[in-house]
Amino acid sequence: MRWVLGLCAVLLLGCAPEPRAPEPRAPEPRAVDPVASFTPSAADPDPSRRIEGIAIDPPATSVHVGPGEQVQYTQRPPSGGSHDAVWADCDGTVYGTAVRDEHMVHSLEHGAVWITYDAARVTGEALQSLVDRVRGRGYTMLSPYPDLDAPISLQSWGHQLTVDSADDPRIDRFLRALRLNQYTFPEPGATCTTPPGTFDVANPPPFDS
Repeated sequence: MRWVLGLCAVLLLGCAPEPRAPEPRAPEPRAVDPVASFTPSAADPDPSRRIEGIAIDPPATSVHVGPGEQVQYTQRPPSGGSHDAVWADCDGTVYGTAVRDEHMVHSLEHGAVWITYDAARVTGEALQSLVDRVRGRGYTMLSPYPDLDAPISLQSWGHQLTVDSADDPRIDRFLRALRLNQYTFPEPGATCTTPPGTFDVANPPPFDS
């Protein structure tokens, strides 16, 4: 009797359908980093053109002016034009006071991004978030700026963007698109470190209205 039951079990198992292998799952789509998509390339030399609200106005001149000579810029803060022969330090430099425009513009010519803010409207965590984006990061600088039309204004050579909040995602897009973008500024390879004795980072030339 046992061998009959065993034979039945073998027959039943033999007739059972083989288990089906699980179907391969389609790979999960990779999330697109909206900031990375603003990385400049030969095919897309100025991704900042896709940033909503950006103003692009390449300067007509980039000549040096004499020490202490004031340039009549058509915009405040300026995003290019004639400037002092000495550039402001822009090696991730955070300035606690407003700095003379003519030095800051020279740094833009070297490929830096300059973030300015209204000290009355940008404080606390908002200001710290700007500091964190700049401090220790080459070719960036941050300073307060008098009488800004918006709480925050960003400048690179020939480019300007104003925003109302330090949380605005366009800030990081601007930095990615224009900091050291070799296609958008006149002097690729120029340094952001000022030569000794030419510019005092701790006591920079003050803003002159």
